[in-house]
Amino acid sequence: MAAMFDTVAQNYDFADAIMTLGLVRWWRRRTWEAVAPGGGERILDLAAGTCTSSVALARRGARVVALDFSEGMLRRGQRRLGAWTGQVGLIGGDATALPFADHTFDKVTISFGLRNVQDVPGALAEMLRVTKTGGKLVVCEFSRPVWRPFRAAYRWYLANVMPTVAKVVATNSPAYRYLADSIWAWADQQELERQLTLAGWAEAKHVNVMGGIVALHTATAK
Repeated sequence: MAAMFDTVAQNYDFADAIMTLGLVRWWRRRTWEAVAPGGGERILDLAAGTCTSSVALARRGARVVALDFSEGMLRRGQRRLGAWTGQVGLIGGDATALPFADHTFDKVTISFGLRNVQDVPGALAEMLRVTKTGGKLVVCEFSRPVWRPFRAAYRWYLANVMPTVAKVVATNSPAYRYLADSIWAWADQQELERQLTLAGWAEAKHVNVMGGIVALHTATAK
């Protein structure tokens, strides 16, 4: 899986913007607003990729650790840091075995990466372990549109339009076929809330964005 992301890293941000019609920027902004980073807070940005989210959080005063299992994505992210190099640390790692002590971070966030984790319950438990009591988790992930006709249209887009566009703009179009399939196979909003609760998180809830194409999940460490 990491090797697949290495192959798409060079063109990832451009392809992402094209295939989401530019909406990914809005979705990420909604995520940063939900994280609401405070000055000096330590935030773990999982599946950080090319560090788009990491830099945005650093700009808001947080000290960020950007972790990803793809070295290729992190190399692209390194180029983005610029003046924020001192506030963002890059680490290659696995979300199911985080290399941090218990209760290290004030907040943890992951955007469009949880569905690519092999052991989701294990990853959620690890996120809880490294979060301080009372700390916050924010998960931004593709989800299930709640209006049935819209859901059908969205599924058609994933199956037909996204792979076609990927052939034109992406460096590894088969990888985007996997990504499209993984979006539809992913848990719906209620199932992810259930998994968060089972992992030990408190106050698990979600907000639908664009009718449920994306959902913002939040929870509190207890």
